Amino acid sequence: MTQAQDVHLLADKAQKALWAALRSGQLRAGQFLSMSQLVVLLDYPIASIRDAVKQASAQGLVTTMPKRGVQVMEANPKTIRECLDCRMALDQEGARRRISKGGMSGLDALRTQHEAMRGATQVAAAENLPAKAIGVDQSLHDYLADGLDNSLLTAAYAANRTRIAIIQNVRPFLQDRIVSAMDEHIAIIDALENLDADAATAAIRHHFRQTLRWWGVT
Repeated sequence: MTQAQDVHLLADKAQKALWAALRSGQLRAGQFLSMSQLVVLLDYPIASIRDAVKQASAQGLVTTMPKRGVQVMEANPKTIRECLDCRMALDQEGARRRISKGGMSGLDALRTQHEAMRGATQVAAAENLPAKAIGVDQSLHDYLADGLDNSLLTAAYAANRTRIAIIQNVRPFLQDRIVSAMDEHIAIIDALENLDADAATAAIRHHFRQTLRWWGVT
């Protein structure tokens, strides 16, 4: 491996480590860190960290403060609305494209996961249920994003998914919200199965509005 290839590989690994820290909540919304703190936290050379931060800044995940460090994006009402609005637009387009192509394989598994999660909330409370619910919730959004079949749109979705993860880490998926969220997703699944684009986009819009309401954004 050449030196240039080695540098590129380190930069790629540092970027993945930064993204993982943002998604997991290891780096939280609004948090300020110096570059030296990031080096220690992510355990990569300063040059690789700078490249990762540059990429994250370009996608709005962090803000770079010259000679000071970086700040993770804040989970304020404007950011929340814009991130969810972006997801809604991509979800709706993904649904339309899937329906136009008739490519609905995998819906049965999604329905089963959503119904099982809805049922789990009615049996007993569980400490790890909200975290599991986020995974089930995300599975449908990922399914819709896969329907975009466009590398640029898919990249936009992936970046926005990380933004939403940052928000979710400070605004947890409350157990009381799980049942209604699963119901909203099942309505989307119903519309996809029926190849009804109008019903699918309407159900996605309803889910967007309800999520805003539960996160206290008007």
